[in-house]
Amino acid sequence: MVHALSEIHRALAPNGILIDLRPLTGGWPIEVASSREVIEAGRVSDLPVGLEDDKAANESMARAESQKWFTREREEYFPFFYYWDSPNEMKKYIDEDWADFVTIDEETWKSIRSLWAVADADARMRVRVKMLISRWKKS
Repeated sequence: MVHALSEIHRALAPNGILIDLRPLTGGWPIEVASSREVIEAGRVSDLPVGLEDDKAANESMARAESQKWFTREREEYFPFFYYWDSPNEMKKYIDEDWADFVTIDEETWKSIRSLWAVADADARMRVRVKMLISRWKKS
C-alpha cells in the first residue's frame, strides 16, 4: 500500500486531496431491525486477515504522513448498514462475499434465527459496519 500512496502522491496535483474511505474491523453488530425496535443479535467475529489489513492500512497512512506526502485534515467515523430480508439471505451473502475477513459462530446464528422468528413482520437483518473517512491534503 505504501507504493500505491507514493504513486498517488506523485500523480496528485499540488494541494490535491486524497480520501481514505474504508470499513474497520471490530466485531460489527448484527441486528434485527424493524420500525418498532432494533435488537442486537450478536456480533461478527473478525478473522486475522481483516485485522491485518486494517493494521497495514493504518501503518501505511502513518508512514505517508511521516514522510510528509500527506497531511491529515479531517477524520471521522460513521456507521454503514448492510440489510437483508432474512437470516438466510444474510448468511448466503456473508458466506459468499465476506468469508475472507469475518465469520459468525453457530451460537450467534441461533440467536439471530430466534430473534428473527419473533420479530415484527417488517423486520430485516442488518450489520452495522464501522466506516472511516479521512481527508488528506498533498504536502
